[in-house]
Amino acid sequence: MTTKTTWPLVRVLRDRDAGLYLSGVVVSGFGTSALWLVSGVWVKDLTGSDGLAALCMLAMWLPALAGPLLGTLADRARRKPLLIGVNLLLGALLLTLVRVDAPSDVWLLYAVLLVYGAAGVVHDAAESALVARAVEPSLLGDFNGLRMTATEGMKVVAPPAGAGLFAAYGGAGVALLDAATFVLAAGLYAMLRVREERPAPPTGSGRQRTAEGARHLWAHPLLRPLVLAAGVTMLCAGLNGAMVYAVVDDLGHSPGYTGVLYAVQGAGSVAAGLLCGPALRRLGTRRFAASGVALPAIAVALRAVPSDPVALVCSAAIGMGLPAVLIAALTSVQRETPGALLGRVTATAHTAVYAPNVVGLAAGAALVELVGHRLVLVALGVVLLVTAAALCQAPARDERTVSRSSSDAGPA
Repeated sequence: MTTKTTWPLVRVLRDRDAGLYLSGVVVSGFGTSALWLVSGVWVKDLTGSDGLAALCMLAMWLPALAGPLLGTLADRARRKPLLIGVNLLLGALLLTLVRVDAPSDVWLLYAVLLVYGAAGVVHDAAESALVARAVEPSLLGDFNGLRMTATEGMKVVAPPAGAGLFAAYGGAGVALLDAATFVLAAGLYAMLRVREERPAPPTGSGRQRTAEGARHLWAHPLLRPLVLAAGVTMLCAGLNGAMVYAVVDDLGHSPGYTGVLYAVQGAGSVAAGLLCGPALRRLGTRRFAASGVALPAIAVALRAVPSDPVALVCSAAIGMGLPAVLIAALTSVQRETPGALLGRVTATAHTAVYAPNVVGLAAGAALVELVGHRLVLVALGVVLLVTAAALCQAPARDERTVSRSSSDAGPA
C-alpha cells in the first residue's frame, strides 16, 4: 500500500516528528492534569477554605488573558529551543513546591501556578507554530484531532492517579511527578528534526507587534467567523458547565454523579479526536465547525429533561461536538497564518476562544440561582443553533480556499 493511500491517522503516527510531539503532549498533559486537581485539594487541605482552593484554577487561567502579549515571545525566537527551555523552566519551578507544607506557604503555590499558566500560553503558541512547519498541511486536522484525544485522555486518567499520589505522598509528590514529566517532554522535543531559521529582527513598537495577531484574525474572512464561533461556543460551554450540579440534583443523584457525566463527556471528546481529520476533509472547515456547534446545541437543550439516559447521551454528544469547532479554528489558524506571525495569532485566538469559558462559568453560577437551570439550558441551545447557522452561511470562495489548503497548501 502506498503512502498516499494509507489512512491519514496512520500516516501521522508513522511520522517521527508527529509521534514525538504527541508523546510530549501525553507526558506533560498527564502531569498538568494531575496538578490541576491536586492544587485545589492541596490548598483546601492546608487552609480549609473553599474560596482559596478555587483561586488555584484562577491562577492557572488568568495568564490566558495576556495571550496576545505572551504570544509575541513565541515569534521572537526559534520555536524548538523555546519549547525545550519552557519545559525545563517549569520542571525546575515545580521543585520549589516541595517546601509548601503550611498555610503560610500557599502564596508560593499561587505564584508557581501563575507562572505555570503564563508559560503554558507561550508553550502552546510555540508548539502550534512548530507543528504547522513540521506536519504536512493536509494532515494538520488529523494531528490536532489526535492531540485532542491525547489531552482529553489524560484528563480522564491523570486526576485519579494524582489524587492517589496526593493521598500517599502529599502535594510535594505530585509536584515532583509533574516536574519529571516536563523534563521528559523537553527531551522528546530535543529529538525533533525540524530546521528553523532565526526570526527576523522585530520592527515597530511592542504594542504594534502585539496587535498584529489580533489584526490578522479580524481581517481574515475565514478565521474571524471561526474564532468568533468558537468563543461563543466556549462561553455557552462555561454556562452549561455551571448548570451541571443543578442537572444532577434534578436527576435525584448526589453531587458525585457529576463525575460520571464528565467521564462520559471526556470519552466523547476522545472519540471525536480520532474522527476529526476525516470529517474536516469531507465537510470543509465551516460546515465541520457548524456541525460541531449544532450537536452540543441540541444536547445542551435536552439536558433540561430529567432523565438519566438522556443526560448520559447529552454528555457524550457535548464531548463529541465541542472539539470540532476548536480543532477547525486551530487548524485554520495554522494553515492561514504566515509563520512569522503564527505565535501571536495562535495565542490571540486561544484568548478569544478560552477566556469566554471562564466568563461563562462565573455568569452561570449567578444565573442558575436567579432563573433556574432549565430555562438557561434551552436558551443556550438556541444561541448555539444560531451560531451554527451563521457558520453555514459561508461564501463559496472561502470553502474553495479551504478545500485547496487541505491538500495543496505549503507550510506556513
